[in-house]
Amino acid sequence: MEAIVNFFDNIPTEFRAGILIGGVVIFWIVEGTLPLFKFQYKKVRHAGLNLFFTLTTAIIGFGLAGALLAASDYVADNKFGLLYIFELPLWAQLVVGVLLLDLIGAYLAHWTEHKVKWMWKFHVVHHSDTTVDVTTGLRHHPGETVFRIGFTILAVMLVGAPMWIIMFYQSLSVLFAHITHANINMPRGLDRALSYVFITPLMHKVHHHYTQPLTDTNYGNIFSIWDRIFGTFAQVDDTKELIYGIDTHMKPEENDKMGNLLKIPFQPYRVPEDAKFGK
Repeated sequence: MEAIVNFFDNIPTEFRAGILIGGVVIFWIVEGTLPLFKFQYKKVRHAGLNLFFTLTTAIIGFGLAGALLAASDYVADNKFGLLYIFELPLWAQLVVGVLLLDLIGAYLAHWTEHKVKWMWKFHVVHHSDTTVDVTTGLRHHPGETVFRIGFTILAVMLVGAPMWIIMFYQSLSVLFAHITHANINMPRGLDRALSYVFITPLMHKVHHHYTQPLTDTNYGNIFSIWDRIFGTFAQVDDTKELIYGIDTHMKPEENDKMGNLLKIPFQPYRVPEDAKFGK
């Protein structure tokens, strides 16, 4: 356990980059072999568009890394946060820390994005992808990246997470972003069994259906238990009947043009046909 702490406390940049790039490459290959949907699209162009947003996410993440580190150092030095209510062994700190970071920094953040109008307008960029594949996982508007990191810092302060737990969680989070968005036809029985604890590919695809109420389900990042506890879990009998995208931005010129995607948060708010997002 000490070795894990030391590794993630001083995690090499190459390791994190390896997870990001290696995961895209591996699942890109798997998608070609076991696709859930046989998309008729220019896959390289689609990847280029989404990887642009991946790059902006990485740049902003590095830019705000100092704020995240300062928050982590403060809570660790002052033993402030939920992890310090009881004295826990390292393995328990890891389990509890990862669970709480996932709840506050991911599930709560994602739920809020769907309920607050101005946040939703940024998050639309992610949902607007009508051909969800492994590259969709990190398709986030730069503005969304900023307030996502804000939620992460809030989670770190509340949890009292030291940097090694944060690095472990973020590495796992990137891996799950690849897995859950990849266009792979996972055996339904295996997917449903794993979905009692983890977010799985077929479970997350439900969230990318283009209309409510399914759009407002399955908010989880790594663990599905939060969706089950808070009543936001949903599954469908046939995932292949899903239609990706978001009903307010289904035209190609709205969802696959870089210029328009960057401008979406600053355009007038659009009300979906079936129901209203937020209040």
